[in-house]
Parts: sequence; structure tokens; C-alpha cells
Amino acid sequence: MDSDPLPRAPSASRAVSGEPQSIAGDNMPHRIHNVSRVDIDSLDPVGVQELRRTLSRKSAAHEAGTRSSFASSNVTLTGITAGKGPFDFEKTLRAIVRKRDEAQIQPRTLGVVFRDLEVVGLGATNAYQPTLGSLFSYKNVLDGIQAARHPPVRSIISGFEGVVQPGQMLLVLGRPGSGCTTFLKTLANMRDEYHAVNGEVHYDSLSPSDIEKHYRGDVQYCPEDDVHFPTLTVEQTLEFAAKTRTPRSRAGETRKAYNGLMTDILTTLFGLRHARKTPVGDAAVRGVSGGEKKRVSIAESFATRSCIGAWDNSTRGLDSSTALEYVRALRIATDTFNVTTIVSIYQAGESLYRHFDKVCLIYEGKMAYFGPADQAKQYFMDMGYEPANRQTTADFLVSVTDPRGRISRPGVLTLPRTADEFAEHFKRSPLGAANREDRELYMSQFVGKPKRASAYIESAQAEQAKHVRRASPYMTSIPMQARAVMLRRVQILRGNKLAVGLNLFSFVFQALIVGSVFLKAPEATSAYFSRGGVLFFALLFAALTTMAEIPALYAQRPIVHRHKVGALYHPFVEALALTLVDVPITFATSIVFGIILYFMVGLQRSAGQFFIFYLFLFTMSITMKAWFRAIAAAFKSEASATTVAGISILALSIYTGYSIPKPSMIGAMRWITYINPLRYGFEALLTNEFRTLNGKCSTLVPQGPGYENVSLENQVCTTVGSQPGESFVNGSRFAELSYGFSFSHTWMNFGILIAFAVGFISFLLIFSEFNTSVANETPVVLYKQGSKSAPSARPDDEEALPNEKSLLQSSNSDATTEASKELASQPPMTDIFSWQQINYTVPISGEDDRKLLSDVTGYVAPGKLTALMGESGAGKTTLLNVLAQRVDTGVVSGDMFVNGQALPRDFQSQTGYCQQMDTHMPTATVREALLFSAKLRQPSSVPLAEKEAYVEKCLRMCGLEAYGDAAVGSLGIEHRKRTTIGVELASKPKLLLFLDEPTSGLDSQSAWSIMSFLRSLADNGQAILCTIHQPSAELFQVFDRMLLLRKGGQTVYFGDLGKNATTLINYFERNGSRECLPDENPAEFMLDVIGAGATATSAINWHDVWSSSEESKRLQREVDDIHTKGRNRPPVEATLHSEFATSWLNQTALLFRRNLEAYWRDPTYLMAKLVLNVVGGLFIGFTFYKSKDTQQGTQNKLFAIFMATILSVPLSNQLQVPFIATRSIYEIRERPSRMYSWTALVTSQLLIELPWNILGSTLLYFCWFWTVGFSSSRAGYTYLVLGIIYPLYYTTIGQAVAAMSPNAEIAALLFSFLFSFVIMFNGVLQPFSQLGWWRWMYRLSPYTYLIEGLLGQAIGRQDLQCAPVEFVTLNPPSGQTCRQYLDAFMSAAGGYLTNPDASSDCQFCSVRSSDQFLALNFNIFYDHRWRNVGFMLAFVIFNTVCIYLLTYLFRIRTGSLLPSFKRSAKKA
Repeated sequence: MDSDPLPRAPSASRAVSGEPQSIAGDNMPHRIHNVSRVDIDSLDPVGVQELRRTLSRKSAAHEAGTRSSFASSNVTLTGITAGKGPFDFEKTLRAIVRKRDEAQIQPRTLGVVFRDLEVVGLGATNAYQPTLGSLFSYKNVLDGIQAARHPPVRSIISGFEGVVQPGQMLLVLGRPGSGCTTFLKTLANMRDEYHAVNGEVHYDSLSPSDIEKHYRGDVQYCPEDDVHFPTLTVEQTLEFAAKTRTPRSRAGETRKAYNGLMTDILTTLFGLRHARKTPVGDAAVRGVSGGEKKRVSIAESFATRSCIGAWDNSTRGLDSSTALEYVRALRIATDTFNVTTIVSIYQAGESLYRHFDKVCLIYEGKMAYFGPADQAKQYFMDMGYEPANRQTTADFLVSVTDPRGRISRPGVLTLPRTADEFAEHFKRSPLGAANREDRELYMSQFVGKPKRASAYIESAQAEQAKHVRRASPYMTSIPMQARAVMLRRVQILRGNKLAVGLNLFSFVFQALIVGSVFLKAPEATSAYFSRGGVLFFALLFAALTTMAEIPALYAQRPIVHRHKVGALYHPFVEALALTLVDVPITFATSIVFGIILYFMVGLQRSAGQFFIFYLFLFTMSITMKAWFRAIAAAFKSEASATTVAGISILALSIYTGYSIPKPSMIGAMRWITYINPLRYGFEALLTNEFRTLNGKCSTLVPQGPGYENVSLENQVCTTVGSQPGESFVNGSRFAELSYGFSFSHTWMNFGILIAFAVGFISFLLIFSEFNTSVANETPVVLYKQGSKSAPSARPDDEEALPNEKSLLQSSNSDATTEASKELASQPPMTDIFSWQQINYTVPISGEDDRKLLSDVTGYVAPGKLTALMGESGAGKTTLLNVLAQRVDTGVVSGDMFVNGQALPRDFQSQTGYCQQMDTHMPTATVREALLFSAKLRQPSSVPLAEKEAYVEKCLRMCGLEAYGDAAVGSLGIEHRKRTTIGVELASKPKLLLFLDEPTSGLDSQSAWSIMSFLRSLADNGQAILCTIHQPSAELFQVFDRMLLLRKGGQTVYFGDLGKNATTLINYFERNGSRECLPDENPAEFMLDVIGAGATATSAINWHDVWSSSEESKRLQREVDDIHTKGRNRPPVEATLHSEFATSWLNQTALLFRRNLEAYWRDPTYLMAKLVLNVVGGLFIGFTFYKSKDTQQGTQNKLFAIFMATILSVPLSNQLQVPFIATRSIYEIRERPSRMYSWTALVTSQLLIELPWNILGSTLLYFCWFWTVGFSSSRAGYTYLVLGIIYPLYYTTIGQAVAAMSPNAEIAALLFSFLFSFVIMFNGVLQPFSQLGWWRWMYRLSPYTYLIEGLLGQAIGRQDLQCAPVEFVTLNPPSGQTCRQYLDAFMSAAGGYLTNPDASSDCQFCSVRSSDQFLALNFNIFYDHRWRNVGFMLAFVIFNTVCIYLLTYLFRIRTGSLLPSFKRSAKKA
């Protein structure tokens, strides 16, 4: 980082000055104000030298006859001539332009001009929090219908006029809610989300519709969040953007060389050369730092060579040094490439502000100023407003729009006060007139000029590849896009090898398990059912694995949408690339899976049959992947897609023809089989397997004692399809009679499958192309149903009503006075917290231990506000966590004292800690959040009425009275921060308050409001230690003293700041730093001096300076003095004599109540749970509608029960999400505060799920039991098992799996994996008699007992009747009737005859009673029903113990058994 903040002479500025800049550049009324220019090598000096050498080599190559090019919307390298003497980057860029002109490549630029601009948005319809009850309220239903017919609209911004020219940077300022984002999106031509955009907007001679249809890649909007593919490297990300926007005219340079050079120049310009091979990363994948990621976003935008860039609040979360580097990078890019840049920033320092040409100030949707940045401050001072001491220009401008933040000059009586008055005043001012003149001049020269428009169009079309439609906004053809996107998909997969490996492992593992369950199936009729089961499973598993892709597809949506808007590629190309790249992967996994399964089971060993098996398996995988991806592409929200995918799985798996053969289906539902691709695949696989199979008969009738010498002519096989006198059953006949399947349909089925695949892929491509955006809700503050607070739109950027006096501004001023009054009544604090020689080391696997803190000493005194500062990565938050006793890894050494004595045992309970992330239960109201904290953290001896009264005081102190009944999750960022502070104050911290980045992400006025509140707390005796980054000069004045750290956790300064930070400044200047300028922010000055920032360094070792300074010695004396005095006083006593302030029962009761409210206020979750049960119950019920008492009917009833139990998979996945979300709140905020015991949390989470799940299963039971046709006399037991014990089981097993999972995705994967065993071994897919070695797993599977209990009770002790196809025909020996011949056999084995007196063609049914059928085929016994209830309850108890045990092992116990699972620091 530069140490000189003064405006500098242009170096790379106007890199192409003096040359014909562009089509739009002739006679451009281009005003250059006193703007701070940036050296081209300020970000990465080493990289720039390297690039200069590269370009020099290219220059030399050019002299030897080679030509090279670098194209931008205005810069094209067409051969670089090395001048005499040292190589000069600026001259090189000028030479580039000259060569470009020689090659007759027309560059282009684009300005934007607007007049009478108004944006109208949709208003909020309901400001009350939805609940399960409100869903069914007729009033809400009517309101919803009314809003759908007549949507409420409101003006978001209006009356805007001005121009931003190429090469200019416009800074957009305003409070949250004023309309900054709306203004940026409108100028960037992103109009879709607004109701209407009125007025004129011109992009030179092009209209917004021209830009949208044909040139949208030239206008880019970059949101504040940097969303990239996390596993791609920086280089791959930039190269991809360059590749998809490569122009056709490159003057002889190959595309590959062009992309390489483009990436080279961009990584150098933005200081990213060192990170080229580093993944971009995200919350889960480690990658580049926040500042670097921000620069990747800028570089990507410039790689696309856009002419206009709009950047929304892009410095959020960056410290001041990194934010300055970001704006410098923008300035370099704007100057070098002559583009139009529009930026909104919330807390802009003075050094940032100087880089802008123009500034636009928005006041509640009105334009309060639009003009030169260097004249804005004087304009408002002339108006009659004064800046505060050392207030930055940007903060001053924003404060003018805040009635409670602005300072009027004494004696000025008539001042603009409202937004309309400000807008009117500007219009009448000379600067307003100059703005209009500027705009008119620009419009007269650039707007409505067909010749200029056609020149621009020619330039754009000259860049398009040969086979691109001339009207297309894209620069490359669809095959070129497909190649680039496919390569990117391969890079993404290579970057995420673990996921690819796990996918292959899951296929191998499942194949081995299933193969061993059906190992070497005998070629006998007893294994016919099993063979069908294997083939069904093979198809189903291959089809279902894709459902796990849905979350990943939604995660990449914002990226694809941004690339579509930037005209990089058609979104359908991304879907096509995903499908094509997946083909070889699917091919490989299918081969591995298929070979293992096929040969372990011992399916028919002929090459033709294996080939058909593999062909259908592979084709089915591709088809079903396209189906699930098409579902994901069709819906805007992930929840809807997952629901539809879940229901489709149920329908597809039931109607394959395995669980219920086609002849048994009811007519009303049979149509589903015709639109089910799985059914065609299953028919082909089954008939392919059975066509050569003549299975030896396992049960001949009659056999046994008395039938030893009977000849085969007088016996028959009981299997469907048997013929009299044959000891085998023909497989083809079995398939035809049982399933209605025929091998002759195989190739027709393959054709149908291909048609499905083509159809699904077409749907996928169509939906992907036209449905790229993600569902986004308009943020509105939501109030509790029935609350009296005046609901109002939340001012969260464009959502605030422009004429509305925002609630944000109310009550702030009184908060400080309230805090003073309330705290004055409290006994004063006298205890001093100090620390000495604190060191903190953490182990890093495979490397040496890393030291994060080094010999840090300091103290926090009551009544003082102490700042903890340093650059990103200096260890600010680490020190705060160490001091607050919140670290559980690594080694901490050194001493911490209160009054020089050991910390009290309940130190954490006597302090408050406000984290940077405002982690709260989103559905709780502000009052409930504070009351929850007070009830659990204040001692139980304090009466409830007193706690409630204190909470009301805290609400007043924090300025949250108007928001008492508002849901915390719906609040704006400032009020969420106030809630976090309020929650800590409600616990009455006796010793001190820790705060981590309390102003992060706030605008300057909200930050000032929070800091003045903290100041008032400190003035009344509260001891406060607070980390802060990017403070403005006026915020910095609020602090009394500061501890400054540099990288490595080394102290650089600790002591008083002094008035206007003079003590601090004098310390640095005295020890050799540069001079601090009169208008410079001391916070930025000191970070600059010590060499903070991504690329900055300092010649002086400031840690050594501190160690040997007088100030350091004085600090040591002060600490010793505190210890000496403190040790003469009695030690601070522990207020709590147990770990927590209240009893375990009280904790559980309060947590249960909080959960009850949270569930009631989350109707989406409850409805998903209840609807899944109802829809599942009805669907399964009507599929197996009124099943008959035949052998097939009994088997149908078995599958009706089996399918009902399968619903536990999605139901368990659902309940894991709130379980993990609530646990995150506990782990992040409530556990370190010692609010309650983890066992109370787990107990409350179990107790809240059970009643809802029992209700869900009750609905399932009522929709399913009588529909399937079970007898009412058996209803009571079935309800006990299915309605009560079954939800107890899946709730406890679901939560036990969640207890050991770090997040919901892993929980879902783990659960599916474990559940596959439960399903596989319960005796349904593979009957007990066939399980062989795996019988021990059958006895371990809980669903063995669940299904035996349900089925044995529901249909046991009943008579069965055979269906006509189930009778077998046999002939008795001559001279005997059927009865005489079979009587002995029937009395031993059961069964009955329909024609006992006949002497030939005996019609024999092998099963008479259901008990006999169930025992023979499924090992199910009616007598075991109560034993099974006992076993299920034992499993429930075991699961419950596991929830507690696994929570302890994986989440509570430090030094986890499996460290990879222990990831407590997650985003809330």
C-alpha cells in the first residue's frame, strides 16, 4: 500500500490519452477533476516487472516479424514496439492503441445518460410473521388474493438525471434504504425485478432494449457478494471469462495466446499473480482471502471486456487498507481500459473518495447531489451544514441525509430538511445547472446518432466469431461456448476430487453389499423374486444418486445467472456441458457397479445378456440424471424442487412394476407406468435375465411322506408359470404371467428410454436457458401476529418507502440518554481486567505449530472504551476469544487477572460477548431474545418480574422499543447488531463487555449510532473491549485507548489515543513514521504506517520499536500498579456456584417453549412435514387400493407397509435441518456464554419434534390404512405401531445421525447410507430364507420388527383365496380323485382344491391361510406382534441414548475422536 495519500500525477491514467479513444470518444465533453491517480504497479510491483519482461519479449518477437494482440473493449495489442531505453508500461499501452488502429480494429466505449429516471417497485403485502395458524386464516387468504390481483406498488427512486462518461468513476452514496442498489441495477440495465422503470436512459445512441437484446455483455452489474466456483483456481476463473468473450479480430494472435496474455495482464494489474494457482474458495473450501476474492471479481468483469461496470457495496467486510487497494484496482482498470465505472460504498474513507470523479448522493429515493466529487463537500457546507471533526467527505455527505446525524451551522435558519427539499435545492443550484448542461451536451453529441450507433454495432459485430448470429449478445459460437464450459466443468471436478471419489466409492460399496446379499443366487424358482429385486435395485440406485446433486445445482445458479447477464454463454450450454462431461463418468461408475453386481449375484453369463444389462443401466442413469436436473432447473426455490423430486421418486419406484405388478394396479393409477422410464428399463432387464432361465422348481406339489415314488407327471411346481409334468419353470413365461413383461419389447423399450432421455434433456436445456434466476423475497420487517407495533417496510436498500420517516431513525437519539439514565442507577463498576504476556499457538497438520499471539499485555478499565485494531489476519478476534475464554484448541500461555487476582470461576457468566455474526433464533422477537437471555443468565434468585422489567430497560437503552415484537431474522443489519448487544446486556455482565467488529457491514450513520451507544455505556462505568476495522476518523474519536496488533499477533501500540488521536500520532511520528496530514484519518494513517494491507510493507519493525519504547515500560508499570492495588482488596466472587444460573428443568422448559414458538412460526417446515405424510399416505393407499386376499394381494399389502416406512427417509432429512440450525446457535453463541446445558438443548429438541411427527404419522395412518383395505378389527395395534412407535423411531434415529454430522448435507448422506442397510436387510427385498450369511443383519435391522409387527397383525390369522393365475394344474395318478391324491399333502402343508372330485386337471392353490404364506415366504409370524413392539421401543431407547452420546463425542468433547467431523465454527 502506498504511504503517500496525496493525489499523484497520472502514471497509467489515461493510458491511451492523446489517441483516438473510441467511437464514442470524438469531442467528448470529458471533465477531469482533481482525482487521485494510481501507479499501475501499486498493487503488485514484482508482478508488473515480470509482465514488463513478458511484454518486452513480445516486443522483440514483433521486431522479428511476429504480431501479438491484447483486446479489450478499448485496448487491443496488435504487436508491441519496444522503444529505445528502459521499457515503459504506459508507452507500451499507447503503442498498443496505435497498432490497433493500424489493424483497423474499432474499439468501443459506452457512457450512460439518464433524465427524469423513476423506478417503481412492488410493495410489501404482509408485515406480520406467518404462523401455521395464519396459513389457514381466511383474512390472510383474502389479502393474498387481493395482492395478487392488485399488487401494491411504490416509487423507489425518482427525479434522477445526469451522465457518467467513459473513463469516469461515479461514487453512489446513501443510507441503507435510500435506493443505492436500485440506482446501480437500473444503470446496469437490470430491470427485471422492478415493476416499472420510467424516464429516459440512453447508452450513447443505444436504448436499454438494444443493450438487453444484443450487447448486454458490455454492461455489467457486480453484486456485493463474490460468488464463484470455489474449486476453480484464480487463473481458471479469469481465463474462462476471457475465453468466452474473446474477439474475432486479434490481429494474428491465436485464441489461446490471447487468453493467456489477457489473464497475465489482469492478474498483474490486480495484484493476483501470487494466487494464480490458488482455488477461489468459499465458506467450505479454503481459498484466497476476502480482499483477493474481491479483486478476482473485478478482474473477471474486466476479462469480459465490459464498457460499463456497476459495483454494489463491494467493500463490505474488508478492512480499510484492503478496501483502498480494491478502489485503486478499479481506478487503474477504469483509466487503463477507459470504461465507465459506478460504485456504491457504505463506509468510504477519504483516500477512497479521492479516486472518484463524480458523486451521487441519494436521500430517501431522491437525488440530493450529482456532480464533481471534489465540489460536493463545499456544496453542502454552503447550504448550511458542517462536517464533524475529521469526518470523511463521504461520511459527511451521508450524514447530511440523516436528520439525527447532521450538524447545521449556527445562525442558518432556512435549510433543506426533507428529501424533496434537498432534491429541489440541487436542481436550483449552479451545480445542478452544470449537471443538466453536462447531460444536455453529452446527449446532443452521443444520443440519437444513427451513424454512431451503427459504428458501435459494427465494432461489436466485428468481434463476434464467424458462426454467431449477428443479433446475438454472445461473442462466441455455441460449439465454442460448449467447449469452454465443458473444460470448466472438468476443472471443477478435478478441483473437487473428494466428491468424485466418494461418488465412485458409494457405487462400489453398494454393489458389494447388494452383491453379497444376493450372492450366487441359485437358478431355482425360490430365487425368482430375489433376481427381480436385484435388477430393480440396480436401476433404482443408479437413478436416485442424482437427487443429491440438487443442492449443488442451486448453489451454482447465481454464477450461471451472472454469466448469462454478462453474455459469457447461454445457460443451456452449462446444462449441456454438465450432461456431456457426466457421460464418461456415468459410463465408468456404471461399469464398475454393473460388473461387481452382475457377477456376484450370478446373473445369466452370456455376453449378449450382460451387454443389454449394462446398456439399460447406463441409459437409465443418463435419463434419470436429466430428469432430476430438469426438476432443479424448473423451480426457482430448492425446497420446491426437492419436494417434487421426492414425490416423483415415490411414484417412479412404486410404478416400476416390481412392488406392484401391472396386472394388480387399479385403472385410475395405471397410466403412471406408461410415463415411467424405470418401468421400461425394468421390463428390459427382467426379460433379458429370465429369457434363458429355466429355474429348477423349489417346491413341487405334492411331495413329502407318502409321495416318495410319485412320478413327475403327477407333480407340479407352485411357482406362477409352471406346467404339469415339468420340474422347472420357464423364465419368460413367469415374467409374462407375473409382470405382463415380454422380451420382444426390449428394443422398443430402449427406443422409448432414448426418447425419455432426449425429452428430459430438452426440458433441462429449455428450463436452464429461461429460468436462471433464484427465488428472492422482498425483505420486510415482520412483526409477531397480533402485536400492536406499527408494521412498516424494512429499509433494506430499495425496499424503504421514499417518503417514509424510517423507523431506523426513530428512537436512536433517545437510546443514548436512556442508557445513561439506566446505567446511572446501577452500582458503579470498579473491577479491572488485565492480561500479561499472552501467547497462543495452534497446531497445523503437516506443518509447524503457528503462533497467532505473541506476548500481548494490556488491561481494560471500567468507564473506558478500548479499541483492538490491526489489519486482516493480525489476530484481533483471536485475542478477543482468548481473553473471553472461548478457545478450545491450541495452547494459551500467560496470565489473566481481575484486580490482579485469579479469574472467578464463572468469568464467562460475568462478561458479555457480542460476536461479529449476529446469530439468533430468526423467528424469535427481539423482546423474546432478550428475555430468554435474562431468564437463563441472571441468577434464579432474581424474581421473574424483575427480569422482565430489566429487559424493557434494555430495549429502551438499545433503541429497540419500536422493534420489541419484530422477528430478529427480518431486522436490518443495524438493529440485529443492537439486538446482539441487548441480549448481552440483558444478562447484566458485571465485569466487562467484549464486542467483535460491531460496525462491520453497517453504513457510516448506523456505525456512528452503535458506537455512540457504546460510548454512553462506557461513560456510565461499563468496561468495554471492542475490535474494529475500517473506522472513520469520527468513529475513532469515540475510543479512549487502543491496542494495535500487526500480523503474527505482535503488539505495535497500547495506550491512550488522546484528543483527536494526537497522542497516537505523536508516538508514530516521533518514532520515524511519515507525517499525518491534517485531514487524514488517524486509523488509516496508523495502519498505513505499520504496513497493513495485502501487498504493503513497512521499513520499520514497529513491534521492536514498541518493545523498547517508554510507552511499553509505562504500560508494564500501570499493570503492576493495578495488580498491587487489586490484591489488597477481596477477590471478585463467583456469582454462580453451579455451572449455569438456573436449574436443568428450567432450562429445558424455556428451550422447549422457544422451540415451540419457532416451529409454530415456521409454517413451511410444518406443512412440508404434514403434506409429505398426507400425500405419501394417499398415494400409497390408492396404489394398493383395496388389495385382495390373494397371494399377490398379500404381497401388495406387504409393499404398502414397506413403502409407508420408506417415507421415514425424507421425514428424517427434514427434521435434521432445524436440529442442526438450533445446535449452531448454541455452539456459536449460547454455549460459550454458559446459558444452558447441552443436555437440556438435546432434550428440548427431541421433545418438540415428537408431537409434530406423531401428528404427521397419524395423518399418514388415516390416509393409508383403510384405503389399502386392512380390516378395521386390526386398526388399534396398527395405529400404536405406525402412528406412535414409528415416528418415535425415525425422530430418534434422524437426530442421532444429525448429532454426529457437521451440517445438514452430510447428515442426509449419512442417513441415506445407514438407511440403505435397514431397507436391504428387513426381509422384504430379499426374503429371510435367501439371506444366507447376512441373517445376523436381518435380526439387527429395526424395520424387520416394524414390518413383521404391522404385517403380521394386519393380515395374520386370515384365509387367502388364490387368483386364477395363482392356481396350479396337476393330474392325479389314474384311478384317484384330486382329493384322494392330495389329502395327505394338504393336511401337512396346507392349501386347497377348487375341484376335489375331479380325476384330472386338479386346480390346486398352495396357500390357504395368510400365516402359512407369511411364514413360508417372509418369516413373519402373527404371534410375535407384542415382542416386536418391545424390540421397537428398545431401538427407540438405544437411538435416544445415541443422540446424547454422539452429541457429546462429536460436538461437546474437545479433541474429537474424528477431527474431520468436528467443525464447530460454521456460518449460522
